[in-house]
Amino acid sequence: MIKFGLLKSKIEKTLLESYGKNTFKNEMKNFKKFVLENKNISKLFYLYDEMNSNKGLNESVVDDYINECITIYENTINKVKGKEISEISSWVSGTQSENDYQIIDDLFSTNILTIESRISSRKLLKESLKKSPIQKKNAVNLPLSTMVNIANKTINNYVENLSESEKKELIDFLKSDDENLKTEFNTLKESVKSKLNTMKEESEDSQIKSRIDETLEKVSNEKYDKLNFFKLKNLNENL
Repeated sequence: MIKFGLLKSKIEKTLLESYGKNTFKNEMKNFKKFVLENKNISKLFYLYDEMNSNKGLNESVVDDYINECITIYENTINKVKGKEISEISSWVSGTQSENDYQIIDDLFSTNILTIESRISSRKLLKESLKKSPIQKKNAVNLPLSTMVNIANKTINNYVENLSESEKKELIDFLKSDDENLKTEFNTLKESVKSKLNTMKEESEDSQIKSRIDETLEKVSNEKYDKLNFFKLKNLNENL
């Protein structure tokens, strides 16, 4: 079976590339179908995200944290059906990607020939998990679900991939009158909140509902500036 970290990398690259191809909404539907609506796949997706993050853990607990993650992985991956992996593999078959989660895959490997790699991966993960989380300024940090996180990640990389004409359009946007944008910003906030509430009503996962509540509070408290307007506008279009 394909390593889950590689599969996750291909999924994320598929979504990122789709933004430039104007197929992002369709790919997000696939993501919702194959990942978010599958309890075990979504749990693995979240687990890899957590292990790939700086968490500021103390030396006294980091080994316990890693051991617990290994247990969760083993209990979850055994519940994933081969057909489910095959469907995802087929969806992203046209995407070529490096494995951004190779270290985590090595840690979770049960191959007796990879013991040395597992030990090395554990050491590397311990160091990253002990690092303090990176605080990003002026970012729309919406911990709703992996879907919203990926949408937000796409927006953050959006400007770098703009054509010259699109960059000019963005510059013109940045020169727009603030008073008009402030009014539209409030409208955007209400639209995003409405969509989040709809997602909350449709979800049966209590954990996701809790994150939606957190996100709704963050959106409600978001202050206007042009960068936040631009990101919120794109997020609204991609939800």
